[in-house]
Amino acid sequence: MQHRENKSYITTAIYYANAKPHVGSLYEIILADVAARWARLCGKKTFFLTGLDEHGQKIADAAAAAGKDPQSFVDAQAEHFVRMWHAYDCSYDQYIRTTAPYHKKAVQIWLNQLIDQGDVYKSTYSGWYCQGEESFITEKDLVFKDGADVPVCGFCGRPTKKVEEEGYFFRLSAYQDRLLDFLKKNPEFIVPKERAQEVISFIESGLKDLSVSRSRASVSWGIPFPGDDTQVAYVWADALCNYLSAIGFGDEARKNEFDFWWPADVQVIGKDIVRFHAIYWLAFLLASGLPLPKHLLVHGWLTLDGQKMSKSLGNVVDPFTLHAQYGSDVVRYYLARYMVITQDSPFGIEDLENRATTDLANDLGNLFSRVAALAHKYRDGRIQAPAFVDAPEKELKAQLQETLVAMTVLMKDLYFSRAYARLWTFIQSLNAYVQQQTPWTLAKQNPERFDQVMSALAHCLHAIAVVTEPIIPQSSQRMCELLNQEKVKAKEGVNYVQEHKERLWTATYTFAASESLFKKYDSVSKTTVPEIISTKVVSMSPSITFDHFVAVELRVGLISAVEHIEKSDKLYKLTVDFGEQGMRTVCSGIKKFYTPDELLNQKVVFAFNLAPRALMGIESHGMILTAKDVTGKPLLIKPAGNVFQGTLLS
Repeated sequence: MQHRENKSYITTAIYYANAKPHVGSLYEIILADVAARWARLCGKKTFFLTGLDEHGQKIADAAAAAGKDPQSFVDAQAEHFVRMWHAYDCSYDQYIRTTAPYHKKAVQIWLNQLIDQGDVYKSTYSGWYCQGEESFITEKDLVFKDGADVPVCGFCGRPTKKVEEEGYFFRLSAYQDRLLDFLKKNPEFIVPKERAQEVISFIESGLKDLSVSRSRASVSWGIPFPGDDTQVAYVWADALCNYLSAIGFGDEARKNEFDFWWPADVQVIGKDIVRFHAIYWLAFLLASGLPLPKHLLVHGWLTLDGQKMSKSLGNVVDPFTLHAQYGSDVVRYYLARYMVITQDSPFGIEDLENRATTDLANDLGNLFSRVAALAHKYRDGRIQAPAFVDAPEKELKAQLQETLVAMTVLMKDLYFSRAYARLWTFIQSLNAYVQQQTPWTLAKQNPERFDQVMSALAHCLHAIAVVTEPIIPQSSQRMCELLNQEKVKAKEGVNYVQEHKERLWTATYTFAASESLFKKYDSVSKTTVPEIISTKVVSMSPSITFDHFVAVELRVGLISAVEHIEKSDKLYKLTVDFGEQGMRTVCSGIKKFYTPDELLNQKVVFAFNLAPRALMGIESHGMILTAKDVTGKPLLIKPAGNVFQGTLLS
């Protein structure tokens, strides 16, 4: 077996394939990609896994609404995720799909093992179930509105339903003490460590055994439960196993591969699923006799107007629109550098453009351009190492070494934003060094000092080009090209960071022609921040009374299904969830402007109490509200905050 100390196995949570990805989905895989690229940069043999969770009733329902079978539906959804990953240079080694035959086999082998050793048993469960969360909701997380008999889910606001059915249960309660012992003895397991206490408190409140199956009558799309055709594997018993099945669990021919990679070194997840990974997942592994992962990196949410960015809230930012406007590196830099893992982080286009201009274009891009221009003007682009260096250059080298040491520690601790903040402090000191040393004057008055200063700058720029590869890989390669140096290529056993910390400043650099590495943004790009604006008033409509106005009910509805209407190139048939007000069919003439995926799971405002009318033979109950932008596209009217569907506007 290969030596395991110099390996790194990094995973993301797998993404639910019921709708297209958004920038919140992108954030997590960028964090994992930065971790994987840094591990490779440090010479580690690295395996980076991401993937898709493709089972569950939500997917079966979405597929039916789209007129597809579930497998065809998730096949189409997978293409969107893969396209996003490639667009943003995500360097994953494998992406797993839970519909893959090898994963199904591994789940069944694992469940059989737990059944055989008595950790899984059959029983009956009664409780409130939320299909949106695909989870039974505990009493403390239920919300009873206005004395209603049926509570809504406290997480997503959807109505729950009372479910009583037979199923299989994992003896989670039997692992309570071992879980507490592990978490208390390993405070560095969850990063940031502040999130560990909420997990410990949850365990100390008492763990109940966990459902690991659902009846086929309730969930039609899932992995068959071993030995019982009436049941399917429940979401967490299916999805969590992907971290094992991807590297060969259950396949005797891949045993050495599995033994080499497991346990995972870093598992990147969002704070909303920390309980499932820090409790259920660890308990599953303890029951299976497998080593526990080394770290859970738990990030906060991206927010818009103070609310979590999510598909269910309908307030997502499209990563493909972002990429078309800014490319990969600017968005990667902004997410990894300014979305800090210890808290929820506001995502803003104006802030992104300001950071791109200040940090990338001004601090880093201008520095490269100035040094390259000086090299060409006074040395035909060729900068050779001088015979000796003076005190300022020795101090600069010490600063670089301190920066690389600090970055190494922070990256090991999984605080990526802090690591690159430390690097940018050094970049700013380099700019100050240029101003202090005035090489444009030295070139004429003291050529020897000019060579010392320029060589020091070139060596520092080379180190920067290398260590920025994990966060801005395309720009890193362009910087290497500008220095006429080999592009950063991972080599097992070669630690590039350590090399640049220890290397002697004896290299010769031949600068390519100066170029602009990064774009500056002088103002927010109006094309990426559509605004609902008033158009010029040509004539005034007749006035209505206040009583007429208040008679119109405007309610928030969640679009749960979008169907094409035969022979209509304008209309969609929408199935809209109005919470306690029930489900409705609404026909809407927005087909030319939105794809079904762009509408699915959006929370928007509807005129609720309009009299029904027939459109293309379909009775429509209500009307979606829109406002045209400057191009004439109808923009959806969405609530700014997190409100339940069915909420009445007032």
